Amino acid sequence: MPSLESFHLLAKEGLDLTTRDAQRYNINDTLATISDLQNLFEVLFNTKDRHGNHAVFTPIALVANPDFQKIRNSGFSEYYYEPFTETLKKYPGCENSFDLWKEGIQKKLFVPQIHGREHLNVKAWMKALQMGDRHTRLAFDQGLWGFVPDQKNLPGFDFQAAFLLGDVSELEYQKSVIIEGLTLFEEIFGYRPVYFVPPNRSLNNALNYTLVENEIKYRSVSKIQEQPLGNGRIKKVIHWHGQKDKSGLLYFTRNCMFEPSHPDRDWVASCLNDIKMAFLCRKPAIISTHRVNYIGALHPSNRDKSLRQLDALLKEIIKRWPDCEFMTTAQLGAIMTQGN
Repeated sequence: MPSLESFHLLAKEGLDLTTRDAQRYNINDTLATISDLQNLFEVLFNTKDRHGNHAVFTPIALVANPDFQKIRNSGFSEYYYEPFTETLKKYPGCENSFDLWKEGIQKKLFVPQIHGREHLNVKAWMKALQMGDRHTRLAFDQGLWGFVPDQKNLPGFDFQAAFLLGDVSELEYQKSVIIEGLTLFEEIFGYRPVYFVPPNRSLNNALNYTLVENEIKYRSVSKIQEQPLGNGRIKKVIHWHGQKDKSGLLYFTRNCMFEPSHPDRDWVASCLNDIKMAFLCRKPAIISTHRVNYIGALHPSNRDKSLRQLDALLKEIIKRWPDCEFMTTAQLGAIMTQGN
């Protein structure tokens, strides 16, 4: 969300910003400022495992965003994107925040892997813009696409699911999106990613071969994957952590949840129970958490509350499991690959 002013303007115009889980994102989530990253890094730095490793995040990074001005200048006829490092320069408090990303990598506190090129289904969004859909154009004017489209006007549209198939013919385009995203990731960060998490969990498994051909080794999946087949059809596929796909990818399933910006439970206790169950099953504890929990630009209390809970969680992990080890997703994948 670019600003609270944008939120209130769009809500007044009737955009769906508050249903399902969208509300906590749209009211709290924006790009991470220098202050957001400094506060997060301090919490991670202050907890160490028995080997002296700091707690570490593997942020799943999107490397591009729409270039709104170029798209507008084309009369909405062409799609253009910009590296996210350029987008950062347009947000107050984020202008130099990429220096913190690099510091996090250097200190092994914050080591990115890839989520895709954008968190945007380009085909669906551009179609809505070209149709002149009122809500989509209003959001565009604010530099935003992250809302739930009106299903009366845009049935079956989902702007956030980058790899949701409108039609099977889109697979070739999606291959190009993956390849461009991986190339841009390497240009920005200086290394090739090995772990891929599809936005909104949606990806046709035929694209696994494109991932493998471009040096991805590990992919996140749900235990019950809803694989998009195009034209609204899905196929449910059962997965498990450590499963190997015929393409050669190793599947990861996240088995612990920590979303303290969501007020529906005691997230420290809940996550500790998830970790306990993972360890009882002799599995690694892979904690899923989202950027929205650690963002304070729109509401500082959102970030501060979540960081207090993160600090409590990490300290309790060390207390209960003093022999635990913190590692990045890539490090875990390397260990699992050796085991296979």
